[in-house]
Amino acid sequence: MPVSSSYTTQIQPLTPVLETERLRLRGLQTQDLDEFLVMWSDPEFFRYLGGKPQKREEVWRRMIAQQGHWSLMGYGYWGVEEKSTGRFVGNVGFADFRRDLTPSIEGMPEIGWVLAPRVHGLGYATEAVQAALEWGEQHFEPKQIACIIDPDNAASLRVAHKFGFQEIARTTYNNEPILVLQR
Repeated sequence: MPVSSSYTTQIQPLTPVLETERLRLRGLQTQDLDEFLVMWSDPEFFRYLGGKPQKREEVWRRMIAQQGHWSLMGYGYWGVEEKSTGRFVGNVGFADFRRDLTPSIEGMPEIGWVLAPRVHGLGYATEAVQAALEWGEQHFEPKQIACIIDPDNAASLRVAHKFGFQEIARTTYNNEPILVLQR
């Protein structure tokens, strides 16, 4: 018997909403899928991320996993929305991906940010990271926060350094060079 997809559910928000001057950080929504797919299937987007452009199914799984992090860990990634247009422009947030990485950052909130190439250079990453870090300062015990960045990603390194992240190691992750930074 086929299952009907014409049902409604009441979704309880797990993700707090943060506002900046130009951005709204909020939980991912099903209507973000198309913009999320455009971003995660763009070869330019992957220049510093390793991996390869993703298909719709893979992108959907990524969205679900990001949203699910909130229920398992009490923190996660926000969808970044441009207030002036209401368009989804990227993600910022915290995770514990249990990465196979030396030195280990497991158990430490790992901040990350990705923005659609069409909004690069507008200062959105700085604005979104600042809002996320302010939230983290209120919700994490005093503990270090880590991030990993491709050594050639000068823009993300500038953002990390603005917020006091310092390089603690140069290593590899998935056979690619990576910098491990902590704050």
